[in-house]
Amino acid sequence: MSANPTNALDVKGLTMRFGGVTAIDDLTIEVAEGQITGLIGPNGAGKTTVFNVMTGFYQPQAGEVLLGTRKLNGLAPQAICALGLARTFQNIRLFDQGTVLENVMVGCHVRRKCSWWMAPLAWPPFFKEEKAIRLKSQALLERLNLGGVSGEKASSLPYGAQRRLEIARALATEPTILLLDEPAAGMNPQESSELMVFIENVRKEFDLSILLIEHDMKVVMGVCSMIWVMEYGRLIASGNPSEIKNNPKVISAYLGHQESEDSEDPQGSSSSDPQGSSSGGPQGPGADNSQGTASDA
Repeated sequence: MSANPTNALDVKGLTMRFGGVTAIDDLTIEVAEGQITGLIGPNGAGKTTVFNVMTGFYQPQAGEVLLGTRKLNGLAPQAICALGLARTFQNIRLFDQGTVLENVMVGCHVRRKCSWWMAPLAWPPFFKEEKAIRLKSQALLERLNLGGVSGEKASSLPYGAQRRLEIARALATEPTILLLDEPAAGMNPQESSELMVFIENVRKEFDLSILLIEHDMKVVMGVCSMIWVMEYGRLIASGNPSEIKNNPKVISAYLGHQESEDSEDPQGSSSSDPQGSSSGGPQGPGADNSQGTASDA
C-alpha cells in the first residue's frame, strides 16, 4: 500500500490482537499534513493501543503504519522517534526527581551525535554538544512559558504545567508529527480551555501535524479539523467536528442505544435511560464538556 503524499501519517488495515482479544480490527485512518486530527471513542475502544502500535511498543498482526512514505512496522520506539514521531502518555511520565530543564534535555538526546562513552574519556566534542543541548532545552522552555521554572523539580510543578512539560520534552525530539494521549485528562474547565490555545499555538509555531486522543469533547471539537471515531477496535465514523457531533453511530457509541419512543414505563414516561450505559461516560460528542476517564485499551 502506498502513502498519500498529502498526509503526515497513514494507518492502513491495522489489526492488533492480544491472545483471543482483538484490540484493533482492520483500522484505516490518516493524519493530514499540518492539521490537528482527533481519535476518539468510548473507554476500551483501542485508541491508546493504536498509539502503542504507531510508536513501536507493539507489533501488529496485520496492516502498516506509514510516516510520510516510510514504513514504521518492525522499528524500535527510539528509531521511530528519530524519524520524527513523538508522543505523550495518558498518565504523565516525567523524571520526577530531575529538573524541568533535565527532562527536556532527555528529549534532545535522540538527536545527539556524540556517544555516551565519550563522557568518561572527557572528549571535548561531548561537552560541547552537551552545552548546546542545555541551551536548546532552555530556549524551548522559554518558548513554552516554562523558562522560569527550569531549575525546579518536575514533581513540584502544578498538574497543568507537568502536562506542558511532557509536551515540551516531546518537542525536544524535533518531531514532524506529535501524538497527544488525553492531554486534558484531570484538568478543570479553565485548564482545558488554556490547553486548547496551547495545542493550537504549538501546531503553528513548530509547524507540526498532531494526532489527539481525548475524552473532553470541548477540546476535541475546538481544535480538531478531522475526527476519527473508534468503538471496540473498529472505525465507526470519520468527518469534521460538525459531522461527528451529529452522527447517530457516534452518539450511540457514547450514550448507548435508546429504546423506541413508544416504549413507556407504568408512569407514562420513556423507559430508556437518557444518560446511556456506555463505559465512555454519560456525555457524548454533543455535550459541552465531557471529561472521560483515562483508562483505555
